[in-house]
Amino acid sequence: MITIKTTEEIKIMKEGGKILAKIMKELEKQIKPGITTKELDRAAEALILKHGGKPSFKGYLDFPASLCTSINEEIVHCFPSERRLQEGDIISLDLGVLYKDFHTDMAITVPVGKVSPEAHRLIWVTKKALKRGLKKVKIGNTVSDIGNTIQRYVESQGLGVVRELCGHGIGRKVHEDPQIPNFGKRGEGSVLREGMIICLEPMVTIGDWQIKKARDNYGFKTKDNSLSAHFEHTILVTKAGFQVLTEL
Repeated sequence: MITIKTTEEIKIMKEGGKILAKIMKELEKQIKPGITTKELDRAAEALILKHGGKPSFKGYLDFPASLCTSINEEIVHCFPSERRLQEGDIISLDLGVLYKDFHTDMAITVPVGKVSPEAHRLIWVTKKALKRGLKKVKIGNTVSDIGNTIQRYVESQGLGVVRELCGHGIGRKVHEDPQIPNFGKRGEGSVLREGMIICLEPMVTIGDWQIKKARDNYGFKTKDNSLSAHFEHTILVTKAGFQVLTEL
């Protein structure tokens, strides 16, 4: 069931979104060769608690950490570990914050030191795909209007859009209706209404879009081991269009 948020609920989620954006900015500064993903996870949890929140992901569907850390060919939901980042890696950070009983969710992909031109381009295209999708967030449009725009842009750049994972509604639960695929035909799926809060999260690959389980047997990676990038924001559908809740 799709929920429409009240004025008070929206206010709380705006506060939570700002906290999450601040935390992600701090984590981004810590990305460098030699740091372990477990160290990033500990930093994320400490920052969440410092701001009066709780980690959304820890314990959710048996996830053992606060931060999802997906490196190179890994797409999403991978466990933090003692693995050290190396020069030339790219890493996707996916983080959720529970604040005053409401969740917000955000993801970024960050280069580790100097990376290849193709990795830089992948990150740039994925970030731009999210911005393209945002322009379709308006009352009366459908979730597939968003997905179609993301898909057409990404494929026009010669890259692949992951199809087995998608965006989602969010609120009292981390994942709520509706599902928001990053592909599809215009006019299909749930219609956007004022007061809905949703997460858009394009996941883009340099190679084929098909996926399989990652090494931890929990997260996902590209089936052909090609690089993948991921960006996500929590978005409020407004009378005028949209408002991004997870940016400063």
